[in-house]
Amino acid sequence: MANLSNPDPDFTRGPVPASARMSRFGLTMAWWSVCSAMFWLVVAATLAIHYGTLNTLMGLGLSALCYALINAVLSRHAIRTGLSVGLFSQTLLGRSGAALATLIFFATAIYYGVFEGSVIAVAIQGYFPALSLNQAYLLVVLYSVPLVLGSVQRWLDKLNGVLLPFYLLGLAAAVLMTLDTYGYSHAWLELGPPGGAPADGWWRCFTTFMGVWILMMYTWDYARLGRQEDADYHARINFGLPFYLFTFVLNGVAGIFLAASIPTEGPVTEVSVVLALLKLMGFWGLAFVWVSQTRINTANFYLATVNLQSCLEKGLGLRLPKLACGVLVGIVVYLLMRTNVFDFILQALAYQGIFVVAWVGLALGHIFFDPATLRYGEQAPRLRLAGLGAWLAATALGIGCMEAGEQWSQLSAPLSFVTAFGLYSLLNRRSARLAAAQQL
Repeated sequence: MANLSNPDPDFTRGPVPASARMSRFGLTMAWWSVCSAMFWLVVAATLAIHYGTLNTLMGLGLSALCYALINAVLSRHAIRTGLSVGLFSQTLLGRSGAALATLIFFATAIYYGVFEGSVIAVAIQGYFPALSLNQAYLLVVLYSVPLVLGSVQRWLDKLNGVLLPFYLLGLAAAVLMTLDTYGYSHAWLELGPPGGAPADGWWRCFTTFMGVWILMMYTWDYARLGRQEDADYHARINFGLPFYLFTFVLNGVAGIFLAASIPTEGPVTEVSVVLALLKLMGFWGLAFVWVSQTRINTANFYLATVNLQSCLEKGLGLRLPKLACGVLVGIVVYLLMRTNVFDFILQALAYQGIFVVAWVGLALGHIFFDPATLRYGEQAPRLRLAGLGAWLAATALGIGCMEAGEQWSQLSAPLSFVTAFGLYSLLNRRSARLAAAQQL
């Protein structure tokens, strides 16, 4: 349990000490908030419509395996070091370079917070039409910000532990009520584009989910709170395959089934599915959406807040209290909500995802080939050219592929990852040899 007098309760300036590490159950409840987002249901349904149900399920299964393998490595290292993404990034990129990493992390968490918060607002406004959508946006922000002002150890684990059963019951109720109202149909197994599913549809689904590798950063910042003796459990279970089978595959199957079974107007979107659930379940549909989106948004708002705090301190030398950063996050989220978020946000996330995929490549390259080297704070250089060069080169390649057309865009994330991993490993070895030679 964190010391209540600790001036840095989220440990953005140093590693998490043993005394502040969380129990297995507490960290599991805090982390599993990420599994309950309408995003997982709807993105699976959207992929099934474009690439076919079978291809989507194959892509989701492969994604779950890939995420589990990578996060097993990242979570063990995060637990061992106790460092946040921002502090570990100083080892990779230097102090100023790490500020860019935390900025990317902050912006991506903000965008997800806007996206999922907008879903809650649409549900609230749909059930209470006397409210305007902007009023619903403001209501969501006003109750979301206070939820993350306490630490994960003292509050978010308990909140999400209480809400988890309600999410599971709500998901089961949505499926059962759909069966009762519309009956069972094989249509969900036959979703696909006109003319049939493309042969490479499974690959397109897999690479689409590489755009959500921000969960690797989420994993890191949560895993550092785990106890050393629980490392195997967290690597294999909490951040491992069971979590991703539930988050991607089970939620995905439910999303595809609901989208194919509940009549909606126009294409499948988060909004259309939410409104369909409200029509089908009434108040309980609103409660289900609130539970699912509030759980995921505790993670989004919390990580946006602590990474904004870290970015301002490392990049601008501006040390703000968590309360001020939480309020700033709320203001930014509210202003972005007032735009037509559902039109532009996924495209923005696709580009930011390239930066994140490349960061994961750097992190794995460092863990595999130079795990003992950790430099943060005054020990870290201002800029680390090996890490920055590899990161920017891999990112430029990925963005170039995205701009080169549909076929190349499917390779943008994999090429960014491989380039970052390989180039960083080579440059890091070269810089280590040069440093050793200078000491002789």
